[in-house]
Amino acid sequence: MQMSNIPFGTTDWSKIEPTYHKGETGQAIWRTQTFGNIRVRMVEYTPNYLADHWCVKGHILLVLEGELTTELEDGRVFVLKPGQSYQVADNAEPHRSRTGPAGAKLFIVD
Repeated sequence: MQMSNIPFGTTDWSKIEPTYHKGETGQAIWRTQTFGNIRVRMVEYTPNYLADHWCVKGHILLVLEGELTTELEDGRVFVLKPGQSYQVADNAEPHRSRTGPAGAKLFIVD
């Protein structure tokens, strides 16, 4: 990834207007900034969230709060806690996320 033409700036995530995305259960609340072709998001998953699709978009994801379970389409399952991250390329391994009763808060770059 080449990052260019992005002047120095800061983001107060609490001031970014949220968008709401329903899952199979629960919802994802996104606060999104876009810098050229790079999307940066603060995402909150409500308790017991389950994604309604298999995602093929590449991400670098860091868990800030709660616990995130990521399932790959091939059946592998990964549980991430605060301070843990994952990375996956575009069109590499379809994945979907779910949370338990505490939900989760994530920082995602894609």
